[in-house]
Amino acid sequence: MSGIAGRYDESDVRSRPNPRGSRPRTKQRPDHADADQALVTGVDRGRYTLLVSPDTADERPAVAMKARELGRERVVCGDHVDVVGDTSGTRGSLARIVRVHERRTVLRRTADDTDPVERVIVANADQLVVVTALADPEPRTRMIDRVVAAAYDAGMDALLCLTKADLASPDPLVALYAPVGVEVVVTSVREGTDGRTIDGLDDLRQRLTGRVSVLVGHSGVGKSTLVNALVPGTGRATGDVNDVTGRGRHTSSSAVVLRLPDRAGWVVDTPGVRSFGLAHVQVENLLGAFPELADVAEERCPRGCSHGSDAPDCALDAWVAEGGPDAPARAQRVDSLRRLLTARSSGASVQP
Repeated sequence: MSGIAGRYDESDVRSRPNPRGSRPRTKQRPDHADADQALVTGVDRGRYTLLVSPDTADERPAVAMKARELGRERVVCGDHVDVVGDTSGTRGSLARIVRVHERRTVLRRTADDTDPVERVIVANADQLVVVTALADPEPRTRMIDRVVAAAYDAGMDALLCLTKADLASPDPLVALYAPVGVEVVVTSVREGTDGRTIDGLDDLRQRLTGRVSVLVGHSGVGKSTLVNALVPGTGRATGDVNDVTGRGRHTSSSAVVLRLPDRAGWVVDTPGVRSFGLAHVQVENLLGAFPELADVAEERCPRGCSHGSDAPDCALDAWVAEGGPDAPARAQRVDSLRRLLTARSSGASVQP
């Protein structure tokens, strides 16, 4: 107000100080050019365990929180991030994650096949290792199919690790998954005078060398036992199978990234799963795991073809019939694809 009492003057409003402070507000954020690069190795209630400057002479562990400017962007195990603040890793220090690098691969699952919310399990893994017991608990092929489908959708290789071969033959499962392009390694535990030995561990270790591999499986299949043998000193908790339900008890509560001895590669141990929804999986990505079938589908199948056994005018059946002596092998490949497609659309993410 100025002049006559009660008269309104806009200049008075313009001249008032900013009630939120004198510093002008801006949406510009610092570029954090001096940020350190780090690998996320664990996530626990808003705190992130990191390996700062991995594979360098300055490599060190640290703990961080997520910067506010990242908003709701999720940070998961396997992410490569930029961090600022106190990255010394000393006790009580806390850094800040300010950037998440582009992910090479993303392994996802949903709670069920109708859930629109995707849950990212791990980022930047090359290989998915499906750990399945041959007995105690019994193998669940529908779950294996679904996990393999998720791996192919993520652009990852799939490896089936069969445990407890001392209790049952692996031959039926090997025959079932070889046509899908899934490599198989078989392990068993042997008790001796020198303690417990895992037969087949060297074969598994060889297939993990030089790669980032994520281990997925039901509780009680021996996943944590394998991790403890692959990375001595890890101390991942192991458990028994419930005599009443036939299912394992959860022993790992969160995913963790572990380095193999001699820097031979990385393994990601994940909590035991009982469901694996595939609402996010695209048919085209499953076809990509079968290059010869993808070519036939692209050239000869009608637009929108589901490629299922009941799909009208699906050219895959005609392609099998044209195979002559190769027809049985072609039929096996088509059946393998359709098994994965059925897993995707079955609507049952839990194997009874």
